[in-house]
Amino acid sequence: MPSLRRRLLGTACLATVSVAALTVPFAAAAQAAWPSKPIKIIVPYPPGGSSDIIARAISQPLSEALKQSVIVENKPGANGNLGADFVAKSNPDGYTILLCDVGALAISPSVYTKLSFDPSKDLRGVTMLAYSPHLLVVHPSVKANNLKELVALSKTSDLNFAVTATGSAPHLAGVALERASGAKWTYVPYKGGVQAVQDTVSGQTQVLMNGMLATLPQVQGGRLKVLAVSKATRMPLIGDVPTIAEQGVPGYESGTWQGVKVAKGTPDAIIQRLNKELITVIRSADIRSRLAGQGAEVVTMAPAEEEQFFNKERARWAKVVADANIKLD
Repeated sequence: MPSLRRRLLGTACLATVSVAALTVPFAAAAQAAWPSKPIKIIVPYPPGGSSDIIARAISQPLSEALKQSVIVENKPGANGNLGADFVAKSNPDGYTILLCDVGALAISPSVYTKLSFDPSKDLRGVTMLAYSPHLLVVHPSVKANNLKELVALSKTSDLNFAVTATGSAPHLAGVALERASGAKWTYVPYKGGVQAVQDTVSGQTQVLMNGMLATLPQVQGGRLKVLAVSKATRMPLIGDVPTIAEQGVPGYESGTWQGVKVAKGTPDAIIQRLNKELITVIRSADIRSRLAGQGAEVVTMAPAEEEQFFNKERARWAKVVADANIKLD
């Protein structure tokens, strides 16, 4: 007769095998049932910015496609890192997703010395959604009508350059432009693009570089004067406004890239489903037309492509940060 110890070990092994056998079907069933509760889109910036605009544009049609409520929640702070950290540390089940400026997220590891998460290791790409170039704009009182005149003016007058946050993509775009053109201005950091735009409209700051989605309405309303666009080619939407590259800075291009990421560990099946539904929604004629009317181009990618793009942006901006010696605690 087997000893009690052997019998207990045998029973334990059988129990382990039984639990393991049951776990796979349960996990598969959970993924197959996704989504079975509301989904949160975390926007790590204040309401009214480019990421927020896109999140709110897609939330309802995405809800209809997934047959679940999709809620947009703003979690601003630390140049988008607070909300990104929240998603990185969330349960990797596809119910908490991050919609942000992927370029800004790629900059953070180079700028922040004590980042509480690693975007490359703790988040997974789902898809890119849209790209909008930066507009270089000034308050209408600024006596410059092109980049050359602005550079000359910056050497004789004190110009305050509003940035959405220290270390943000518009900030580094401004730094790159300053270094390439020889301009001189003082950076005034804000906690989001909305306040940066508002203070430039009011004249408290004189120069701004920001994504088109949030800035174009101010230009169209005559509250800001546009001097250049950071795209490789001109945009009919803003008339005959020349590119920065055309105005003496060859090869210059920058912009805001909105994309979606989820916590590492999120099942591949859920990521693929999110990718499929997000691409269908963002490519719909209605949303594509609405975004195009505001200067944003729909850009979608497979999850692997999004991650490759992210790594490329991280390397690109790391050089700008190192050259300018920008560091934040």
